[in-house]
Amino acid sequence: MLKIHQECDEDKAGIFKLIQSAFADKDYSSGTEGPIVNALRRDGDLALSLVAKRENELVGHIAFSPVTIGDISENIYALGPVAADPELRFQGIGSALIKAGLSQIRAKGAQACVLIGDPNYYHRFGFVGNCGLTYGGLSTSLVQGISWGGGLPSGEITYASGFSAGANHP
Repeated sequence: MLKIHQECDEDKAGIFKLIQSAFADKDYSSGTEGPIVNALRRDGDLALSLVAKRENELVGHIAFSPVTIGDISENIYALGPVAADPELRFQGIGSALIKAGLSQIRAKGAQACVLIGDPNYYHRFGFVGNCGLTYGGLSTSLVQGISWGGGLPSGEITYASGFSAGANHP
């Protein structure tokens, strides 16, 4: 049975290892996803950090951090990275983390959430691309958002400074 809960101190080293392992074989990975999460945590910008465990073994992680869209920054968050143990891919761990994370971040008062990712995957959670969001020179189909209540702001996304641990890509 999969259990999802807020990270605790004992999870931090395992989270780093899991993230680095999960992204190691991804062409789009900067290889710095683990350091990004550590930097977000260090800077106080890890708004929500959930772990998934199966029989007390860490099998997944998701992070949410504050972002600014244009000049709007209140109650807007980025989803990512999200990672599952590479040996357990396609077993619903990532989906369970995304659903739980979106529910919890919304309960904390989030008005919107954004991400950079595959629209074929993230549309099932309500994310839409080509919605007025931009990030650098990326295709606007990859720059996606979801809003609750009000409309989704439009403009350039500015990520928390911890993302500078990556190669200019969240």
